[in-house]
Amino acid sequence: MLRVPKIPILKLYNCLLVSIQVELDDQTALNFQEDLLNKIYETGSNGVVIDLTSVDIIDSFIAKVLGDVITMSKLMGAKVVLTGIQPAVAVTLIELGISLDEIETALDLEKGLERLQRELGE
Repeated sequence: MLRVPKIPILKLYNCLLVSIQVELDDQTALNFQEDLLNKIYETGSNGVVIDLTSVDIIDSFIAKVLGDVITMSKLMGAKVVLTGIQPAVAVTLIELGISLDEIETALDLEKGLERLQRELGE
């Protein structure tokens, strides 16, 4: 049986930190979506930073799941900041027509946390 890697989700104050350090396949992405939404619900967190520094490539399905995660998180009352988007990932997202207009982004995790804290008024 193939073991699907689990993406760790850490809680820091009222925020969740996610650093994706594994290769994203379809099942890992879907599991991450479910895990993150459950963690937002369980902890009542109102902010999420998703660090994509280690993600070198992204396909259309993973991009859609990522967009869905952001939308679903917002529906649950959590603001999302994406950090560390690699050039190839940025190009792919644009080529796939995925707009990040309303999504906060930052160069790295530290700047992402700062941006999230400003967004949350802390």
